[in-house]
Amino acid sequence: MATPPRMRTTPLPGIGVQYDIVTVSGHHLSVVAHRDGSRSLNGYRSDDPDACALSVHLSEPEAGALTDALQPPHHDPMLLHATELGLVVERIGLSSASRWNGKQLGDTRLRTRTGSSVVAILRGPYPLPSPAPVFRLAGGDTLIVVGTREGADAAAAILAQE
Repeated sequence: MATPPRMRTTPLPGIGVQYDIVTVSGHHLSVVAHRDGSRSLNGYRSDDPDACALSVHLSEPEAGALTDALQPPHHDPMLLHATELGLVVERIGLSSASRWNGKQLGDTRLRTRTGSSVVAILRGPYPLPSPAPVFRLAGGDTLIVVGTREGADAAAAILAQE
């Protein structure tokens, strides 16, 4: 059985909590969980453990996407993973300035134009699976799109149109 990594938790008053992790191979990483939900990911030099070599600040949705990448919610070997099929699953936010704000999903013609499908929409904390073409989009929605890398990028560009 592999030795678990060492982890230390440090409260940062007024900021949040810092989690320091030293991997079995000796790499030092830290994550600062800010009170506003954002995260800072830091990597330190191996020759000087106090010298930060990388620091990336992530918004709450970006931190969630990284969490999904590092620890997918389902590990059932019977489930197909999109990457095994050459597909990607993207979260695409719809801004209130988008030309599609207030329009029906079918008006975007995303599947016809990009080959990508909208499989769910997140509106606030509520997931809306399999939205119909008559579903009315709203600024702040997050569309869950499945398709090729090129198709998902094209869908994001279409949804970003003002």
